[in-house]
Amino acid sequence: MDKTLLKGLRVLEAIADEPEGVRTIDRLAALVGLSRSNAHRTAQTLVHAGYLERDADGCLRATTRLFELGARALRKLDLRAVALPFMQRLSAATHETVHLSVLDGLEVVYIDKIDSALPIRAYTSLGGRAPAYAVATGKALLGAQPDGYLEPYAGRLLRHTPSTLVDLASLRREFARLRQQGYAVNRGEWREGVGGVAAAVFDGSGHAVAALGISGPLDRLGAARMREYGPLVVRVAFHLSNAMGSTRGYAPAPGAGPRRGGPPG
Repeated sequence: MDKTLLKGLRVLEAIADEPEGVRTIDRLAALVGLSRSNAHRTAQTLVHAGYLERDADGCLRATTRLFELGARALRKLDLRAVALPFMQRLSAATHETVHLSVLDGLEVVYIDKIDSALPIRAYTSLGGRAPAYAVATGKALLGAQPDGYLEPYAGRLLRHTPSTLVDLASLRREFARLRQQGYAVNRGEWREGVGGVAAAVFDGSGHAVAALGISGPLDRLGAARMREYGPLVVRVAFHLSNAMGSTRGYAPAPGAGPRRGGPPG
């Protein structure tokens, strides 16, 4: 084990547990069982990293970075529980595999899924990864990122099938189409013969925290079926966003074209 890291975590926990903060290094050393020099050095490192701060009187307090880390973890944990009934709704309506994904750099991670009961289905593994620019859930999440998000990754866009979009200009056009219709599509861009439809899920602060989508063989989930299911996926993702405290997203009315579901949250 890394003893220095463990010391840092003990110092963080001790200071976070003190409602008024910790006023002296001697007090901190006593709380965590370290020497005064060790406690001082560890606290200084955490101040430099932004996890602790000193007020005008020299009192040490935890910063909001701890809250931010915890909130991110809770958001992902809560998301799966909140999303399950919405995933079940999509599964029952489409009979295709349903995915819940989060963005990690240039990849998506599948944090939950419901497999299709049909004999031929899209295969993915829980916790598995896929190139975000080549799958529907990834495109839905990339389309919700700030302009320029993909620029640092321009040299890492690999062609997985003849249909993969690997230049930024094509992807920008794809994202513009996504923002207009509310959903992203995958036309066999990661695995030949496998497609998908997905829409972004937003939280109460207006951030795209996940994407909800369906995938299946293109023989069954072709262009016409994607156009049919697209508004449904958007609508279910919008209601999931509502359940996460957001009003952001697209909510097409049944039987109508896509419309803006609400202002950015």
